[in-house]
Amino acid sequence: MKYVFYLYIFIFPLYGSTLNGLIAYALKHSTVIKKSRTQIALSHMKYRESHSEVFGNIDLVASYTHFNLPRTLVPLTPATMKDPVSASNVATTKDMFSTGITYTIPLFTGYAQSRQIEMDQIVTQMAHSKLSLTKEQLVYNVASLYLSILALQEMFQAQNQYIMVLKKLKHTIAEEVSLGRKAKIDLLKADNDLYGNNAYLEVLRGNIAITKASLASLVGKKSIEKIQPVKVSIKKPRYAIGKLVGKSNELNRMKIAQYNIKKANKQIEKSRSGKLPQVALNTYYGYNYGENDTSNLHSGKFKNENNWQIGVNARWNLFDFGKRDAVIEKAKIAQMQAIFEKEQTTLDFRKSLTEALEKMKQAYASYRGNLKQFAVSKKSEQIEHIRYMNGVSTINDLLYAKSQTHLTAAKMIESKYNYQKGKFYMNYLLERGVRK
Repeated sequence: MKYVFYLYIFIFPLYGSTLNGLIAYALKHSTVIKKSRTQIALSHMKYRESHSEVFGNIDLVASYTHFNLPRTLVPLTPATMKDPVSASNVATTKDMFSTGITYTIPLFTGYAQSRQIEMDQIVTQMAHSKLSLTKEQLVYNVASLYLSILALQEMFQAQNQYIMVLKKLKHTIAEEVSLGRKAKIDLLKADNDLYGNNAYLEVLRGNIAITKASLASLVGKKSIEKIQPVKVSIKKPRYAIGKLVGKSNELNRMKIAQYNIKKANKQIEKSRSGKLPQVALNTYYGYNYGENDTSNLHSGKFKNENNWQIGVNARWNLFDFGKRDAVIEKAKIAQMQAIFEKEQTTLDFRKSLTEALEKMKQAYASYRGNLKQFAVSKKSEQIEHIRYMNGVSTINDLLYAKSQTHLTAAKMIESKYNYQKGKFYMNYLLERGVRK
């Protein structure tokens, strides 16, 4: 079992992380997703808060009041006052304590409460759409960084192979110099070119480490070591922009804009509630306590009296110097802004689709061109190598030919992964990234 354990430790890292595995991990552990989920919970609590206000409030109340003259624990009635003996028995006190319970419920608010509930429900739906959009953006960002690492790694391997070729060339030139067939300056030039390429190799190594750290931070991991390659299929991109824009209303980015318009409409309806009467029901049930004062037959004794009441209050604001009209107009302006924002969202979506498609076409053309240039550069390099060894050309011609081949190979790697990034970006715009 011990050997199996050690074998697992050493072999498992060789497989590395996959793109789908990192995306699944990020969707579960990324702080960006967690923050978006808390926004859903917050909007849901706001909806519950507004819905609960419909049922009013039940409060436990208590008070203490000191009077300069004795007060009755309950209001006097004519029947109590016409009998002197009974009147002297009425509890009076200068220090009154009251405890009770109240229940207040709005009966009619001009539909303000119902409109607020509908607005909070729209905000909750909007939060769910924002979460979906955040997931799509996270998937694209993870995939983009992942492809950047793969591109850097391929460029690192190509650079390392190029250095090995330069070392072999340097060794050949050194032998030729020792035999007197080549000038020592050729060896110095080859050595100088080797130093420069070794330095660039370290730059690539550092960029790989930086990009891996960025990817680890994004997905919510401490570090990322090995990653698995991704199959890249280069095909001529074909997307119908007009058709995609026509179906854009199904996308969450468009739903969010539509939700903003609905919310603005509800805000207008809510602002108009200020012109309607406000009606509320108020109830109270409790007791008044106090020590009988000296004018009472039972002076010094504590008495309590039950007291309850129920009432309906109505208020209708007739004139407020234009405040309600200003509130309504402000809500209408917000509605106009939401409508304009939706129109701009559609325009921006069309622009983003066009931009993504053209970049994919550029990457496709670049890759095809680089592929052909690489074949030509490789052949030119072979010819220059033969010419140099035969003394027909200089070391500068050979090094230039080799650098051109290496540069074309690097461009080919870059264009290949740029094309794949374009596909992932198109999936993000069309909100297919999570599903893919």
